Parts: sequence; structure tokens; C-alpha cells
Amino acid sequence: MTDLAITVSDERKHKRMVSNRESARRSRMKKQQHLEELVGEVARLESENAQSEMHANLLTERYSKVEAENAVLRAEAAQLAERLKSANKYLSLFEVVRGVKMDIEEIPDPFLSPWLPVCTALLNQCNC
Repeated sequence: MTDLAITVSDERKHKRMVSNRESARRSRMKKQQHLEELVGEVARLESENAQSEMHANLLTERYSKVEAENAVLRAEAAQLAERLKSANKYLSLFEVVRGVKMDIEEIPDPFLSPWLPVCTALLNQCNC
């Protein structure tokens, strides 16, 4: 082989080596950029997760308060219903003793059982 052929061959090897190094450098840069994007996404998702957790805790706390208030209101409604029944008994007794007719209406039970439809509760009251 001639010196010229060896030089051309060495030059090709050198160009290929430089090209491969440049390609590897671009690949490392692309990989680094992708890693930085993933780290940013992880930080964003962790922040979003923390906010969601705080919101869920707040809703759970509000739900507990509303449940407690509902329990108090149901107990008050039951007491008022009992007082009304007692008052109606006295009025009935007054009606019998005095002979004065009094229209006494009962408050329907749906106030004590709000999860039942009103029609069902009224049907249960009239024993149909």
C-alpha cells in the first residue's frame, strides 16, 4: 500500500471517530435533558399529590363536622317530635274533657328519617 492510501484510510478512521464522539455527546446531552424533564415532572407530581392530600384531608374534616351537626339536628328533631306528641296528647285530653273539637295534625316522620322518600313515610303512617 502506498502512503497516500494509508493517509486516506487514517483520515476516514479519524472522521468516523470524531463523528462517533459527536454522536455520543449528542446522545448524552439528550439523555441528560430527558432526565431533567423527568426530575421536573416528579417535582410537579409530588407537589400536586401534596395539594390533593391536603384537599382530601380538608374535605374529610368538613364531612365529619357536617355529620356531627346532622346528628345533633336529628336528635333535636326527635326531641321536638316527642314534645309535639306530648302536646297532642294534652290537646286530645282537653278535647275529651272540654268537648271542644281540635284539629290536631301530626308532623310526618320524614323529618326524622330524611333518607326515606316522603310518600313512603306517609304511606307507612297511614298503615295502608
